[in-house]
Amino acid sequence: MGDKPIWEQIGSSFVQHYYQLFDADRTQLGAIYIDASCLTWEGQQFQGKAAIVEKLSSLPFQKIQHSITAQDHQPTPDSCILSMVVGQLKADDDQVLGFHQTFLLKNFQGAWVCTNEVFRLALHNV
Repeated sequence: MGDKPIWEQIGSSFVQHYYQLFDADRTQLGAIYIDASCLTWEGQQFQGKAAIVEKLSSLPFQKIQHSITAQDHQPTPDSCILSMVVGQLKADDDQVLGFHQTFLLKNFQGAWVCTNEVFRLALHNV
């Protein structure tokens, strides 16, 4: 079977790095975005590194832990990587919730950055 394709290696490494930063100190996530990056968080849209980090830093919980159930990665025709993550999260003393998150990764000045991101909790009947 051999090694995983490079886009899967890069996507998996990015996902691991992202959630380690998010769970430890979300204020440090700025390094993975550029000024043109876009985030849609539960339907709210944010553009630019500063706006995205401000949103993620201001989320109303003190501690969070993500558990990844599955992740899929695809190369795009313009040399980007599309990554889809499904998992569960536990914030503070709240119940465990499912979530879906999608990232579009681009090699920018020699580093992989997130240009687009979409996050949704897996809630039903709300």
